[in-house]
Amino acid sequence: MTLLIHWSQQARADLLAIVRYISERDPDAARKLRDCIVSAVATTGDHPYLYKPGRIAGTRELIAHPNYIVVYKVGERVDVLGVLHSRQRYPLDEPVR
Repeated sequence: MTLLIHWSQQARADLLAIVRYISERDPDAARKLRDCIVSAVATTGDHPYLYKPGRIAGTRELIAHPNYIVVYKVGERVDVLGVLHSRQRYPLDEPVR
């Protein structure tokens, strides 16, 4: 059974910020990265437990790209909670120095 995938407002904002930042330097790379992340998330509907348990209880983490992690939760649907750069401290969201 395929689960519905729901992107939270925060996850949408995260992805948009990442794409906008990269598109300032390379619009083609930004589109490819967006497509890569969205495509990777699409697999969670069919295989929600394929990816590793998250650092916050009840979540899972998908490495959608070597530099980007998608945090999601599985219930009656897949809830995409956020998209973050792999160098961000998570769950604190502070950059690693």
